[in-house]
Amino acid sequence: MASALILSLLLLLCSSYLGIAHTDAAAGHKGRKFVVVPTTSFQSSEDSCSSSTGTTTPPHSSRVSVPLAHRHGPCAPVQAKDKMPLAERLRRDRARTISMTRRLSRSTRLQNNYAMTVPTQLGSSYDTQEYVVTVGIGTPAVPQTLLLDTGSDLTWVQCKPCNSTNCYPQRLPLFDPRRSSSYATIPCDSQECRDLAAGLDGDGCTSNWDCAYQVVYGSKANTTGVYSRDGLTLGPENAVIEDFRFGCGHDQEGPFDEYDGILGLGRLPESLAWQTSPERRGVFSHCLPPTGGTTGFLSLGPPENTSGFAFTPLLTMDDQPWAYQLMLTGISVGGEPLDIPAAVFREGMITDSGTVVTALQDTAYAALRAAFRRAMAAYPLAPPTAQLDTCYNLTGYEEVTVPTVSLTFRGGATVELDAASGLLLDGCLAFWTTDGDEYTGVIGNVNQRTIEVLYDLPGARVGFRTGAC
Repeated sequence: MASALILSLLLLLCSSYLGIAHTDAAAGHKGRKFVVVPTTSFQSSEDSCSSSTGTTTPPHSSRVSVPLAHRHGPCAPVQAKDKMPLAERLRRDRARTISMTRRLSRSTRLQNNYAMTVPTQLGSSYDTQEYVVTVGIGTPAVPQTLLLDTGSDLTWVQCKPCNSTNCYPQRLPLFDPRRSSSYATIPCDSQECRDLAAGLDGDGCTSNWDCAYQVVYGSKANTTGVYSRDGLTLGPENAVIEDFRFGCGHDQEGPFDEYDGILGLGRLPESLAWQTSPERRGVFSHCLPPTGGTTGFLSLGPPENTSGFAFTPLLTMDDQPWAYQLMLTGISVGGEPLDIPAAVFREGMITDSGTVVTALQDTAYAALRAAFRRAMAAYPLAPPTAQLDTCYNLTGYEEVTVPTVSLTFRGGATVELDAASGLLLDGCLAFWTTDGDEYTGVIGNVNQRTIEVLYDLPGARVGFRTGAC
């Protein structure tokens, strides 16, 4: 009898202990230190476009929203003939990142002794852009599918007349300015042309005394044409920006992937951000979708309510005013802050829609990689993919438990990356190193997935709202 009582007490204690242990584990997941996600979320093999887009930006009378999609996914309005392999995407991405970080880093600028082609202030590296929107140009509006780029300021499209030698093939018809009743060229002796700070032969004039432009990207792709103005139609509301300034391209060289041009969202006056109506001017946001099989949004103007955003100051360098530069102050993995000296982040980080994976300063990346690998020790490592050196063989796994990763910025703004779509790219940790602590870092678009990134230029701040699309 006594033995039975003792055994019952032992079983009760054991059950209580197991219950506590289970509760602790559940509490840990509740605190979002670790998240169980399906392995399919790490793969980019969608066959169809889902009509569900998740939570979108709240409606507001002064905001204009345009659907946004990954250019290699089934939701893209124009389907490329051949999808670019991941290794090639990453190779181009590395070149873009190196060009941007070396250009922006203080020590490199002071030395001014690096031999590489860097982009002009009007464009970064065209052929790495990953997200597209469709807008209308002219009267009547002609649909044009453009690659979104926060690293470029000038918007441009290919224009007639343009033969196959000077213009690359595109799926939608070329914009024909002769058929638009609102089209006009910008004179080369105008202040707008002088502000553009680009032109042919250094004088900005064509033979007709129109303002000429030329943009040479870091990839050596380029576009040349006439600086022009016309109506820009946006969104289901068909909101029109009158006298929108853009490049009418007549000579393009480079791998342009059959899209119609660039939509520039940089910080300079040529950007779409500054050409909207007064109530929307200088404020825009985008939410990059979790997969190629869903859509996100690009919205112009301030949201009605910003209580859901975490804000950090927007930094400005006098000699590089075009970059959206932030000050990263810390990184957490599984809810635990990493031991990274503050001086490591002194060169700041650029947030960029056209860069794929995030480039961290070497010391910061080493700490992140070590912590992430420890948290993922249960899963076998796989060979590196291009510059991504923390990859996993998840064959046979239907679900994976991953640690949360959070970025903290100046002012205390902390952003938890989406565990299902914003950490791993085809099974690889979507971070790499700039090969030194002296370089500016870049926050890539994989880490921005499902997060609404709000650029408030008049307020000199950038906000983040998680779970937005």
